[in-house]
Amino acid sequence: MAQKTTDLTQRPPRSPRVRLGGYVILPRLLDKGRALLAGQNGEYNFNCPLDQQFLDFAGINADALKAQLATGPGDGEILAWVQAHSTAKRSPFEIAAWSSYQEQRGPMDIESREYYHGEHGKIAAQREDLATWFDLLDVDDYVSFGGKA
Repeated sequence: MAQKTTDLTQRPPRSPRVRLGGYVILPRLLDKGRALLAGQNGEYNFNCPLDQQFLDFAGINADALKAQLATGPGDGEILAWVQAHSTAKRSPFEIAAWSSYQEQRGPMDIESREYYHGEHGKIAAQREDLATWFDLLDVDDYVSFGGKA
């Protein structure tokens, strides 16, 4: 069953918190890949550093995933493809632990902290509740499409 492409010039991809097969990041990555293939990715980049977190953990090649997306499968079919082609076979426990870690991950080194705080200041300076990368991405997506932080 072919997946409908999300036009990322009109709305953001799914939150990095949304899970598919237990994996965070994967649904967002699929939205960006499909949009890229349709020429509707806007300012969103496929295979960005966040995407690479998933790709490295799952043992999936970005170009191979993009080629698979080009054939039009839905999310369930892509998940089956990921499971079949992963070079890092992960147990459900490992996937759950990794996903939980990703949800809590914030900037760790000085360069990352400076970048994070710079972006935080641009999009939601008054918000004191932002601490993780997912927090920042969710607010950035919301503000980018007209929401008020």
